[in-house]
Amino acid sequence: MTRLTVPKTYKLYIGGKFPRSESGRTYEIATPKGAFLANAALASRKDARDAVVAARAAVSGWSGATAYNRGQVLYRIAELLEGRRAQFVDEIASVEGVRTSVAEAQVDEAIDTWVWYAGWTDKYQQVAGNANAVAGPYFNLSAPEPTGVVAVVAPQESSLAGLVSVVAPALVPGNTVVVVASERFPLSAISLAEVLATSDVPGGVVNVLTGSPAEIAPWLASHADVNALDLTGAGALDWVDLEIAAAETLKRVQRPEPGIPGRSLERVTRFTETKTVWHPKGML
Repeated sequence: MTRLTVPKTYKLYIGGKFPRSESGRTYEIATPKGAFLANAALASRKDARDAVVAARAAVSGWSGATAYNRGQVLYRIAELLEGRRAQFVDEIASVEGVRTSVAEAQVDEAIDTWVWYAGWTDKYQQVAGNANAVAGPYFNLSAPEPTGVVAVVAPQESSLAGLVSVVAPALVPGNTVVVVASERFPLSAISLAEVLATSDVPGGVVNVLTGSPAEIAPWLASHADVNALDLTGAGALDWVDLEIAAAETLKRVQRPEPGIPGRSLERVTRFTETKTVWHPKGML
């Protein structure tokens, strides 16, 4: 008996669920040679707003979790990604048109990035915070805290490693994320969302939108409930206008960078706020 194959439908990932775009729109994803691979959801501004609502609702739970717990969750993502390595290699090789060895290297880089940042969740505060010297009978202590909801435009030339390179560090201090995946290579982003959905990441902590960054990014930049804007993958957009829109609501902004960002503690602290506490010293 001949059976029909079941083609995968690549939807959005918002609030821990996989909805279609509210607009009903999709767009075709093809190989570099033009062969059809799949349809991906074409997110709208309403989808972006829904993602921000979900991210905001998840801030208190994620930032309130212990640093150790956040590290365990991020490490769990790496574990599940390792278990589905063959699937991601196949997707990347198909959509990007690269050799299997190149796709394997990209998946390995993504897995290693999750592990690297998982190790920083309970350490970055000790490195980024400090006790300040002051002239007076006080203790003066500074500690970094998450900034809140971070909207991200992922690197556009990478299916998976680029996405992970910008999402993982934002999660370390307790931020939640709305990320616009690569427009040309969105398939691995939604497959990664399936990993997130089964790896103890609370719904709303990471929200993945696929479609046109040029259409979605302006709404995220101007959204009053977004606290920071990462434009790493927005080099081809009019990012200056996005930066101006973000300034209207005093967002922190990361300007575009070429390629895939390397792992660094700076990317963790970039989306944190420093809280300083004064406390009087006791009398001897």
